[in-house]
Amino acid sequence: MKQLIIIICTLFLISPLYVNGQGCMEPTSDDGVSVVGYIQPQVEYRFLGDDLRANNLDESSFYFNRVRLGVVGSIPYDFSYYAMTELSPTKGGPIILDAYVSYNRLGPWATISVGQFRSPFGLELSTPCHKLHTINRSQVVETLAGPFRDMGFMISGGTDTLSFFGSKTTNFFGYNIALMNGTGKNVMDDNRKKDLVGRVTIHPFDFITIGASYRFGKHPTLVEGATDDERSRYGFDLELKYNDFMLQGEYISGSDVGSYTTGGGCDAGEVIVHQGSVDREGFMVQAMYRTPWNLQPVIKFETYDPNIIAEESNDRINTMTLGLNVFPNDWTRVQINYLYNAEKGAEIPNDEILVQVQALF
Repeated sequence: MKQLIIIICTLFLISPLYVNGQGCMEPTSDDGVSVVGYIQPQVEYRFLGDDLRANNLDESSFYFNRVRLGVVGSIPYDFSYYAMTELSPTKGGPIILDAYVSYNRLGPWATISVGQFRSPFGLELSTPCHKLHTINRSQVVETLAGPFRDMGFMISGGTDTLSFFGSKTTNFFGYNIALMNGTGKNVMDDNRKKDLVGRVTIHPFDFITIGASYRFGKHPTLVEGATDDERSRYGFDLELKYNDFMLQGEYISGSDVGSYTTGGGCDAGEVIVHQGSVDREGFMVQAMYRTPWNLQPVIKFETYDPNIIAEESNDRINTMTLGLNVFPNDWTRVQINYLYNAEKGAEIPNDEILVQVQALF
């Protein structure tokens, strides 16, 4: 309780524009400090089948997916700040998620940020948490795009209204380049070396955006006397928009030398370190249509292979998500998702139904 009180008091005592797009929330006014946040109460039902004695193993629970509270504002002149906490106990709260200061004098061409923020990698990770089209991010993003948040230094920007090759789009070229610890949120670095993380986008026409991402870092080995472990990631993404229809796709490949981690996706869960090298990959494709009745059906297919070089590997997981997003107003959203999980090897009962209600403030 004392930790929670300290975090909340700190947020409200920060002395009083727009901050860079890394933040999950935007200011509600242009002057001074804005208190922002949202809550996401959720219910899930997991179909786990029966055991050998015919006892039903299904699970269900109500819980908070996210409870976010933060502040955003400007400091004259040319500086802005963003701080966001996670209060949900299912996400390990209360903890600090984002806390950074930005220098905006060179914007929109370049904004310089220092602090803790989301890693600028990929399409779905770059999508604010309260604007995700499905309740969960894709498995490949959860596994390979992390650490989701980290301490570091970032330069981000775009070409704004500058025209290239006759194109009239805003931000024909955009970029985010960061130097980060590589150890995750709220953790001191474990060596002098840093991770290089970056994403670039090209937006030649109003209906299309193409992105590419890269990450590389070295970390202390778990084996005495061995060279540093290496982690490298690259990804490509595509977004097509036509009126109220949207199609998105993303591919990520990762190579880990010396050791690799599992777990810890979406700022929650235990991160487990495994000895050995591994290559992993996966992709997702999702389509959605916003109807005139504020209903948005969503269909999403994703696949993830946790070891692409293993002979006769049966570990690949395919997931189909059927969803419906309901928007009663500008501040409230209801999401209903059915997840059909199909393993390449022996299929096991593990489908899920998720229902989430979101309220912004």
